Amino acid sequence: MRISVVTGLALAGLIGVVGVVAFAASEPSVPPLGLPPVPIPEDNPQTPEKIALGEKLFNDKRFSSTGEVSCATCHDPKKGLTDSPLKVSEGITKGDRKATGTRNAPTVANAVYFTHQFWDGRSPSLEDQALHPPVNPVEMGLPSHQPILDIVRTDPDYVKAFTKVFGKSGEQVTMAEVTKAIAAFERTQVFANSAFDRYFYGGESAALTDQQKRGLVLFRNQGRCVACHRIEQTQALFTDNRFHNIGVGINRIQDDVPELAGEFMKSKATLAEVDIKVLGDARTSELGRFAITKGFNDLGSFKTPTLRNVAVTAPYMHDGSVATLRDAVVHYNNGGVTNEGDPVNDFLSGGIRPLKLTDDQIEDLVAFMEALTSPEFASQAAPAGAK
Repeated sequence: MRISVVTGLALAGLIGVVGVVAFAASEPSVPPLGLPPVPIPEDNPQTPEKIALGEKLFNDKRFSSTGEVSCATCHDPKKGLTDSPLKVSEGITKGDRKATGTRNAPTVANAVYFTHQFWDGRSPSLEDQALHPPVNPVEMGLPSHQPILDIVRTDPDYVKAFTKVFGKSGEQVTMAEVTKAIAAFERTQVFANSAFDRYFYGGESAALTDQQKRGLVLFRNQGRCVACHRIEQTQALFTDNRFHNIGVGINRIQDDVPELAGEFMKSKATLAEVDIKVLGDARTSELGRFAITKGFNDLGSFKTPTLRNVAVTAPYMHDGSVATLRDAVVHYNNGGVTNEGDPVNDFLSGGIRPLKLTDDQIEDLVAFMEALTSPEFASQAAPAGAK
């Protein structure tokens, strides 16, 4: 079960939806098993027409400078709403190759529950997040938002839809309306009802295998995963909505951190400039949350991702540098280093330490995380890299 995009194709004719996500419908007010109600901002209420408009915008490749990239390019429903198996996302074609950034595409699934968007949290909402990819030179490559506005103000289908949804047309339509519609669609991308949910919240003892049950015990105890990937009595977001340095990425540049941080402090970059810088420069990208807050406690820190459907979204971490779920568990088992015995970086978050898990326990943890896959992604549940 999930909150539906639209109930069938009835709304497709309204605006010519180009890529209806074919998942089952349910009442918008009823979250799937294991999740709380979807938070909806007062200034952007959900309507079926707005959601359908947002889906059309989400799939429109005309919003890139080369006409080849849409939001759905990096957040494909056939790939867990990511661009798996890419390590980092590919944008428009420049010359004879795709432009590439520095970050792994996080899933849009359940993104509505995050209090900040992007790996470094530089956007406070889904509406704000939607503003940035179109004008990033390594993503959609537009010089400004004006080409988007030119399209939605003149395309007959969009003119009809924006008039119906917002009561606006022509120059009355701004990026505020565009991003509100996209965010409304993204708020329907809510998935739970996994084997874990049916076991933990639904009382189905047989929903998990014995190995997965052992993995759940480890997840909540010796593995200490639950410290950041939260499981609560009535719901599980599998994130603490916080930022942590877990020893990925920054380990490679820690000798350069004083110089990089100093340069960044002096630059007084705007958030728009930060958006471009972190995707265009690998070393700056590794500064993580620090690039937003300028707080030294945030050096190398990145947002805790949800683990729901994690088995279908390999590779992992903000830079896609961890190929498999087993590799991810091994990284934590080593105390925040890729190889046991490597030096621990100076900025590692407190609480990360060697876990002393056996190989069998590592396999049990991986098996449990594979039980977090929602039915809608079941056909994607065994990608290369999941094991």
